[in-house]
Amino acid sequence: MEEVFIKRSQQKKKTSPLNYKERLFILSQARVAYYDYDTERMKRGGKKGSIEVQRIKCVETVTVEERCPPERHFPFQIVYDEGPLYVFAKSDDVRKQWIKELQSRIRFNHELAQKFHPRFWLEGEWLCCQQTAKAAPGCRVIQSMNSFSSSRRKSRKPLPPTPSEAPQKAVPQGRGPPVPPQPRGSRRVVALYYFQAVNADDLELQRDEEYLVLDDQDQNWWRARGPQGQEGFIPSNYVVDVENKMESYEWCNKNITRSKAEELLKQAGKEGAFMLRDSSQRGRYTVSMLTMGAGDPGGKVKHYSVCLTPGNQYYLAEKHVFSSIPELINYHQHNAAGLVTRLRYPVSQQLIQAPPLTAGLDYGAWEINPKELTFLGELGNGQFGVVKHGKWRGQHQVAIKMIKEGSMSEDDFIEEAEVMMKLKHPKLVQLYGVCTKQRPIYIVTEFLGRGCLLGCLKAEGRRLSGLQLLEMCRDVCEAMAYLEANKFLHRDLAARNCLVDEAGIVKVSDFGLSRYVLDDEYTSSLGSKFPFRWSPPEVLNFARFSSKSDVWAFGVLMWEVYSLGKVPYERLSNIEVVDHITLGHRLYRPQLASENIHNVMLSCWEEKAESRPAFQHLLPTIQELVEDDSLV
Repeated sequence: MEEVFIKRSQQKKKTSPLNYKERLFILSQARVAYYDYDTERMKRGGKKGSIEVQRIKCVETVTVEERCPPERHFPFQIVYDEGPLYVFAKSDDVRKQWIKELQSRIRFNHELAQKFHPRFWLEGEWLCCQQTAKAAPGCRVIQSMNSFSSSRRKSRKPLPPTPSEAPQKAVPQGRGPPVPPQPRGSRRVVALYYFQAVNADDLELQRDEEYLVLDDQDQNWWRARGPQGQEGFIPSNYVVDVENKMESYEWCNKNITRSKAEELLKQAGKEGAFMLRDSSQRGRYTVSMLTMGAGDPGGKVKHYSVCLTPGNQYYLAEKHVFSSIPELINYHQHNAAGLVTRLRYPVSQQLIQAPPLTAGLDYGAWEINPKELTFLGELGNGQFGVVKHGKWRGQHQVAIKMIKEGSMSEDDFIEEAEVMMKLKHPKLVQLYGVCTKQRPIYIVTEFLGRGCLLGCLKAEGRRLSGLQLLEMCRDVCEAMAYLEANKFLHRDLAARNCLVDEAGIVKVSDFGLSRYVLDDEYTSSLGSKFPFRWSPPEVLNFARFSSKSDVWAFGVLMWEVYSLGKVPYERLSNIEVVDHITLGHRLYRPQLASENIHNVMLSCWEEKAESRPAFQHLLPTIQELVEDDSLV
């Protein structure tokens, strides 16, 4: 979320008009940050401050001061451990929107306040209760505390939502309990992709047709009814709720990076070629459009943010507002109205990209019949044995790991495989299933044509821009944030364990498999196969793995990306690496990495695990760098 607010200074003891300044506020997953703002040029300036979301204790309205100017009629407060931050919205609707969003995000924080001050702290006292200590407890009970008391909860795990809060779409929970089904026939969806029924229990999907969801208890496969009354299972990621039908439009490309959008538009090579995509700011959209200027044969891509009025209307040019994005696009397809040209030719990633992966090859099937696999060629040798390229039932391309006997604790892996299959994220290599009825056992996964990230960096790295390198790191961070949220450790994160698809998207592979290695040389603190160069002090000294040891390894992976595939600590032996890290030395800044990017790496390499950021907090930081080219 992004909005220009008036902010009252927290530092000055006496209040005056100089204490109130316009600031651009940006709410990301991890923090509320505010910046200088040039109102005439509508441009963001330097960062003035920020508050971590997890430090916020309450967000409430404030009673308006007497005889205050009109621009300060809608105040609210963000209370954290340093006191209240007073913010003035331009309308009550905007204020309500921000309070609702912030309250939703902080409700599971450890130290929520029970009470708050409904009036301002002004010149040494609280106007509501006349207490003179700024840290004095509030004088009014927070109404939401009547329904729950998060300040007394030890766990950060969300409480079950009330019926009015229950999400309309199931969110992947990995090992968590299944989402209760909605009442039969209460949800309509539209298909984004064609899905061919594999088994008798499946329901074929036709793009753009509507279906009735009968049971969405399984997060990956839903039972649905088609237009002709036929019933069966459909992959949940092939459909969207009817109210989100915008995603079925040809010009809508939600999960696409800015650099990939520019690449696709330049491939189209037409004046006015355009697409709508997700903005780097969560919940916002950007229209990207190609314009062909004189003397620029390749053309230049312009990016326009889709803005939202306080009344929730959309616009690209302020004079032309619309109640929906499809209406906005339709208007600008016929009128430039402030844009460099009108939107002429929609460019769709869906038409050139394969449909998304399903969790498993069909509903309920994780044990695959090896007779249904065709081997096409060898991809390489891994820790567990040979990896081959193949097809399942002659149509689905897959990678097949043939596990050599004695390399893996097979029984333990088979117990966990069904759980691992339920992990589904666009930046994770999908586990399709296993063949365990014969030896060697097979692990069947998604096939990615460009091979491992390490090989791509060495072969193609010099042709990649700084933004593309950063987007590779973001892809990995998104996958790791998902694993972290599902309490799943990787334990061997490195460029060699990531794969690259034809679109240049990086996906994390082999997550959790190192737990099942039986090779003593791999686990030994003296062996050459142990990932010393990606391991933090607590793993090297005590074999203590956690999500924070994965964060350390992610920092090393970033270094691999920006050094285009060099070996970390290339001139040191494994034993010297251990001494080097223990003494507090860290990897140098690669030539292609800016100071900002190297600082992200250094934050991953803090000596104490608890000082390293979580992936969910790293991701917004990297996203901000992607958004601002000057920092890359």
